Amino acid sequence: MSKPIYVLGTGLSHNGSAVLLKDGVICVAIEKERITRIKHDGGNDSDAIQYCLDAEGISLEDVKLVVQTANFEIPDRERFHGKRVFAGNEKPELVSISHHLAHAYSAAGTCEFDACVVMVIDGCGSPYQQCMDVSQGTLFPANISRLSGTGMWCEKDSFYLFDGQKMTPLLKDFSPVETPAQDQLKLPVTSHSIGGFYAAISHYVFGNMDDVGKLMGLAPYGKAGLIGQEAFDFKDGSLLVRNEWREVLNMPSSGYAFFREHFQYYADVAFWAQQEVEKAVFWCFKDRLTRFPHKNVCYSGGVALNAVANAKLLNEQVVGNFYIEPAAGDNGLALGCAYYGWLEVLKKQKVKHNASTCFGKSYAKEEIQKALEVLPENYILQELQPEDLVQLTAKKLAVGKTIGWFQNQCEFGPRALGHRSILGHPGIEGLGDHINANIKFREDFRPFAPAVLSGFAETYFRSGRKSPYMILVDHTKPEYLEVLRNVTHVNGTARVQTVEKDWNPLFYQLIEAFQEESGIGVLLNTSFNKKGMPIVETPEQALNLFLESALDVLVLNHFLVEKPDR
Repeated sequence: MSKPIYVLGTGLSHNGSAVLLKDGVICVAIEKERITRIKHDGGNDSDAIQYCLDAEGISLEDVKLVVQTANFEIPDRERFHGKRVFAGNEKPELVSISHHLAHAYSAAGTCEFDACVVMVIDGCGSPYQQCMDVSQGTLFPANISRLSGTGMWCEKDSFYLFDGQKMTPLLKDFSPVETPAQDQLKLPVTSHSIGGFYAAISHYVFGNMDDVGKLMGLAPYGKAGLIGQEAFDFKDGSLLVRNEWREVLNMPSSGYAFFREHFQYYADVAFWAQQEVEKAVFWCFKDRLTRFPHKNVCYSGGVALNAVANAKLLNEQVVGNFYIEPAAGDNGLALGCAYYGWLEVLKKQKVKHNASTCFGKSYAKEEIQKALEVLPENYILQELQPEDLVQLTAKKLAVGKTIGWFQNQCEFGPRALGHRSILGHPGIEGLGDHINANIKFREDFRPFAPAVLSGFAETYFRSGRKSPYMILVDHTKPEYLEVLRNVTHVNGTARVQTVEKDWNPLFYQLIEAFQEESGIGVLLNTSFNKKGMPIVETPEQALNLFLESALDVLVLNHFLVEKPDR
């Protein structure tokens, strides 16, 4: 029996992560923040790499190749924000690749297409001088090689062709990098990127850039008319950020109390920004696909997490077959690094991915039992067979109980898809507000996702399209607005998760059982965390949040814990 070939990918940007491929198949992947408990943690990659090695039961000596990427620098083998696991070792071989190339491989490696084009749009990629993919294809500006000698110019959007084995750059757009100033409207990354614009507006509205996705959740509360200026120009194939809009945004948020006092103003700003981003994304795809038509399109980079803009591309038929990489932000860079190593460095054939996003370690029964030793004596603890667990959990959900749902192998990426989820009834009035206030401890405008059986999406939602990664919005049908009130936004939209039986069987069975109890084939699904906290990784972390919050029931694999009646 031949020895397996392991390739390790590591991303050292913000939202750091590590991914281990075994014979071309993802066997373990983890985001650094899940281990360190620091949201968006990046830099040194030792914790994430060690997690992957331990989960697979191997050592660094068993790894054939390591591929890495960061943002503005090429990490040193020995140290990067601290000592690295490779320090003092000549093996394994360590290869560095540029930022957008890693994003592109993350999508190409996990998509179902034999061949495709790949769009990458984010806030800031690698500097021109560090890009490995500028020797062919169209570059904007055309004189970028000269301009890059006068300052730092970085990738902001890139377009590639993937033939099933090799990635070829077709077009890349660069922009100068601005150093952040006290002015909250100065872009924190490249001057003319969609991601940089969205981050700047998020900073203006919320006073920070930690969770730019919140802006998308706020936008439906807004209305048009506050700002008349356009945010972007589209000139000669390049997207540029205009300056006129900055002049009318003169009331940056000074904190949450100020934000609440002027809620409608900031909602209107968010509405405008979202509209402008949708137009910019639409233009980028339209332009690139006009130049380089292809029926199969992949998408990655932080901007690809904008579920509203993504749906518009489908609704307007700009794209045909469309795959959005679930870990589209920088947490997915390690995934692209690993696939680059397998496909480009080792010249191995692509192995079809099974569509799952759940690559974390499994926790043994004994580990869960040890975590439960601190459980108060009056809490009810049961160990159940899977069928009984599903039936009892569904009954609890049907009467309005909230569930912390923890199953082996955490999701890789920002969305909880049924392994680290908080679950609830989609229609009981006030339950959504209760979860936001007393379980998640977050803003009341934050939405929840409907997790729907894949075969019933057309029943409840206008398009009914497949959306297994909670990365596309749909519209709840009018006749189900009350039934799905907790998972439908104020404008009638919903960020849908269609649950697939083949790679998410237990969660699928739970929704089926809930449908039998309630007549509704949809559950409220949100990530198992609270404001400012990464999604829980260990049984101990899940139990701590259960005890701290108003969650009614905790499921840890086959164990079910229920708080006593209050």
